[in-house]
Amino acid sequence: MRRSEVLAEESVVCLQKALNHLREIWELIGVPEEQRLQRTEVVREHIKEKEESTILQIEKDLRTQVEVMLKKKKERMQELKLLQEQDQDLCEILCTKPYSIDRASVPSLQELDQFRQHLQALAETKASRQEEFINTKKQIILCMEELDHAPDTSFERDVVCEDEDAFCLSVENIAALQTLLRQLEMRKAQNEAVCEGLRSRIRELWDRLQIPPEEREALATFMTGSKAKIRKALQLEVDRLEELKIQNMKKVIEAIRVELAVYWEKCFYSQEQRQAFAPYFDGDYTETLLQLHDSELVELKHYYEAHKELFEGVQKWEDSWKLFLEFERKASDPSRFTNRGGNLLKEEKQRAKLQKTLPKLEEELKARIELWEQEHSKAFVVNGQKFMEYVMEQWELHRLEKEKAKQERQLKKTQQTETEMLYGSTPRTPSKRRVLGPNTPGKVRKLNSTTVSSATPNSTIRSVFGGTVYHSPVSRPPPAGGKPSKTPSRLGQRTVPLGRQGHDKENIELSGSILTARTFKGFQI
Repeated sequence: MRRSEVLAEESVVCLQKALNHLREIWELIGVPEEQRLQRTEVVREHIKEKEESTILQIEKDLRTQVEVMLKKKKERMQELKLLQEQDQDLCEILCTKPYSIDRASVPSLQELDQFRQHLQALAETKASRQEEFINTKKQIILCMEELDHAPDTSFERDVVCEDEDAFCLSVENIAALQTLLRQLEMRKAQNEAVCEGLRSRIRELWDRLQIPPEEREALATFMTGSKAKIRKALQLEVDRLEELKIQNMKKVIEAIRVELAVYWEKCFYSQEQRQAFAPYFDGDYTETLLQLHDSELVELKHYYEAHKELFEGVQKWEDSWKLFLEFERKASDPSRFTNRGGNLLKEEKQRAKLQKTLPKLEEELKARIELWEQEHSKAFVVNGQKFMEYVMEQWELHRLEKEKAKQERQLKKTQQTETEMLYGSTPRTPSKRRVLGPNTPGKVRKLNSTTVSSATPNSTIRSVFGGTVYHSPVSRPPPAGGKPSKTPSRLGQRTVPLGRQGHDKENIELSGSILTARTFKGFQI
């Protein structure tokens, strides 16, 4: 190889090494890619420089580039300082560490951009925590006012008394702020519960002691709220009523017994369950007896409230069942057909609806009661027996009652039929009277100077009260007005004594005429 070629290769290698060294320097000082390309282009142009370029021109170009670079350095350092100041302010408010960046070197554009993004995130965090602080502070102040509580710790004073901008919005302070609010709210809730308990006790004692309305009205301003002065006033009223209760022991115990009876009904207690509370029947009105009644009432109320939905479901079934029985009773009442106001149709619709809803309600209660029994490991009783047994018993009693009513109707009908067969039918409805006038068809004949209308010449007449034909026992007069001949009776040819005829005589008025009929012992007219 020629020496010139060797020199050329060595020059290329040296140039490559120089470029690599430049790139390492640029990488070290953080020159971005765009500027690296520009500087590489300058090196390339320098290598391709025309021979006519002088040293002075080269110096001038280099000085120009230095001035540009110094200007950019100044701008970046100024921006870095401004960003660092903002970072310091935010860090003091948020109680965080400053952003980590080398202040001695010139930052790259990428580093400045990352710094700006960090500051934007800090600003958003500050705004969020500031809003949370202001809202929480308002709630804390309200709770303190409600509790009549004055700030007694340095942290509470910083929150309530100091300027909002001076409060450190650190993570720890925000957490402590929420903790303080929860504590105050818990105290407020406890205070409200105590006040509500005192009010409930006051109302209960008012009712038991029958306190007049004007005395109750005097405490009306303290029946809401839970401030310390309200709680104190309520406690004083309870103490006064408790003392009054001791002075009216018998009256109070009897009032509790009335309330116990109400809850026994609500809880469907059987007679045995009620009698199990022996103090209820004790006549020695003492403080111990009062305490026993109070404890029993509290326990019974708690039992009812714990299973209120179940008891309300049973009560709903009980009310529906009573309504169903009422409709059943009306359905068997013949007088219901005289209805003129449309109630009959409405009752039938309600009755049909109940026949559908009752079984559905029973199934729902059955499922809920089975779940309750599994949870409590004991039977749910209604009036001393399991609910479904109670329901089945009610349906069975209803069936037996209907069967009994049916048998009674059949028996009554049979007796009526036998009576009609033995004595004749009775009219269902009153018959209209028939007027016997001169235009009545048929023959007319005189009996003992009385005019009687007859369609046939025999000795029978039709009763005006029913339509049943009866045979007249009156003997016929002789054709020529002679003495009446003796006519034997239909049963055993009996004759009626003359003295009985006047005694059994009945007069029936028909259209102004009098029909004289005689009845005899052993005959039905």
